[in-house]
Amino acid sequence: MNLNRRQAIQASAVALATTATTYTSAATSVKAESKPFGFCFNTSCVRGQKLSLDQQVDLVIKAGYEGIEPWIRDLQAFKDNGGSLKDLGKKLADHNVKVVSAIGFARWIVDDDQERAKGLETAKHDMGLLKEMGGVRIAAPPVGATNIEGFDLFAAASRYHALCEVGRNEGITPQLELWGFSKTLSRLGELAFVAAEAGHPDACILPDIYHIYKGGSSFEGLKMLNGQHIHCFHVNDYPADPPRPTIADKDRVHVGDGIAPVTKILQMVYKAGCRGMLSLELFNPEYWKQDPMQVASEGLAKVKAAVAKAFG
Repeated sequence: MNLNRRQAIQASAVALATTATTYTSAATSVKAESKPFGFCFNTSCVRGQKLSLDQQVDLVIKAGYEGIEPWIRDLQAFKDNGGSLKDLGKKLADHNVKVVSAIGFARWIVDDDQERAKGLETAKHDMGLLKEMGGVRIAAPPVGATNIEGFDLFAAASRYHALCEVGRNEGITPQLELWGFSKTLSRLGELAFVAAEAGHPDACILPDIYHIYKGGSSFEGLKMLNGQHIHCFHVNDYPADPPRPTIADKDRVHVGDGIAPVTKILQMVYKAGCRGMLSLELFNPEYWKQDPMQVASEGLAKVKAAVAKAFG
């Protein structure tokens, strides 16, 4: 049975839904526990400074984050240069910093059987690197399906299940990632549908403030998700200009510096049950010109301020 885009979005209204008794309107004042979320740093924020993985680790520790979200290519480069991922992981653990997630680009979703098999092998390899460092989750974006209209979401669900099986064997959980610019998995409804139809106990999703906006979904859709299956949430902000059709990754700004309804977003995902990490993910070339510590420290301060505003 094939499912077209419109049917999938309609069907996803029930996918990953939270029970009505646990959710009330986000307009109501939210009183959260003393620490509703953890704070994580995605190293994309300082990609332009070309820090080595060990320098990224030192930055995250000194800036005061509780988590790091590195890129697989940086793990590979560090290991290729003789570095010990295990030692880096121990250093992070000694400072109570978790390897919350990692960014990889395995082609697990593609239609071609041979290419997809290679993609799963790539995923297995990436998970092995991450495991050495003490990580437990990896992003699973729709690499290879971004330009395909009307992608079969049942097929995507089956392929995500296969990826989750690889992850279970490796001890790493793949998080189905939203990409707003993609023609596949660009909407919250699609993400929810694929995760639900995968039928895997480890299925979970990785939303992103910017990508929800870019993909055209309403933030109200967050109310329909089960936040217990959101372990990492990419946070950022976006300006009014450029408009949605032309806005790009490079236009992301620090949380609170744009027009995103951040307070409402944080309240909704909290009410939906999310108690995971807020991972700051930016690609702004202006920030890449700054001192890395300035970017990391300012980013953490602004995310914490947003949380305080949402739950104060």
